[in-house]
Amino acid sequence: MDWIKRMNDVITYIEANLDGEIDCAEAAKLAHCSAYHFQRVFSYMAGTSVTEYIRRRRLTLAAVDLQGGGKVIDAAVKYGYNSPTAFSRAFQQFHGFAPRDAKSGGVTFTSYQPISFQITVKGVTAMNYRIEKKDAIRVVGIKLTTTTDDGRNWREIPEFWAQCNQNGQAEKIAALVDREPFGLLGVCVMNSGGGSKFDYYIAAPTGKPVTAGMTEYVIPAAQYAVFESVGPLPHALQTVTKRVLTEWLPSSGYEYGDGADIEVYSDGDTSAEDYKAEVWMPIVKK
Repeated sequence: MDWIKRMNDVITYIEANLDGEIDCAEAAKLAHCSAYHFQRVFSYMAGTSVTEYIRRRRLTLAAVDLQGGGKVIDAAVKYGYNSPTAFSRAFQQFHGFAPRDAKSGGVTFTSYQPISFQITVKGVTAMNYRIEKKDAIRVVGIKLTTTTDDGRNWREIPEFWAQCNQNGQAEKIAALVDREPFGLLGVCVMNSGGGSKFDYYIAAPTGKPVTAGMTEYVIPAAQYAVFESVGPLPHALQTVTKRVLTEWLPSSGYEYGDGADIEVYSDGDTSAEDYKAEVWMPIVKK
């Protein structure tokens, strides 16, 4: 339950600073995790990225200010826009009309209210998992640097996989697998610079040499909660990951660790209803 309280503390912090500076690193501290893991968890729990949530809340409040007689330039400055033009563009995209029309009768505003996190006990589908301690795992493959900002990772990672499959790299990487966890891996690693950026590897656990066009990474030793995904990709895997973060983690007695997130892909038809994969989440005991 502490996890839910911390995420609600984050919302309180954001709401108190919508007309000022919001530091994602500070928000992550309130959530007691890294900036990367905070933004990853927030996007699953809220259904939108933290930056998009902040944008929507600010534009909602800006409309209230303008309705009350405020000036466009004052609202632009107050809610963090570099110019009235940038603010007007964002306002119109969100509300469907220009800021100058906010005082006109007959316009329909879009209102995005503060969210509140809570535990929902569903009890419909059981979640089977195991806890494993793993030594460091050396992997070889290809790397993509992406970000959780504006949901870019949701678009770029599937494109990365599609390209890897089309150009034959996936097959070459899979041929390198010679140790546990047996399978092609998707590995999310926090960027050394912090923030919302992270590196995503399509890689093989292997002791073989690095081949041309590939790179290696050593996944640090960690304890993992391992969950099975059954069904076509990417929907089945995304569904399991969301349930892990929103249902299992808050009441598990564990917290998100600072290690790498790992996806383990088995051989087979990834579009099949019985296709099996695994989600490995780094954890630490509370």
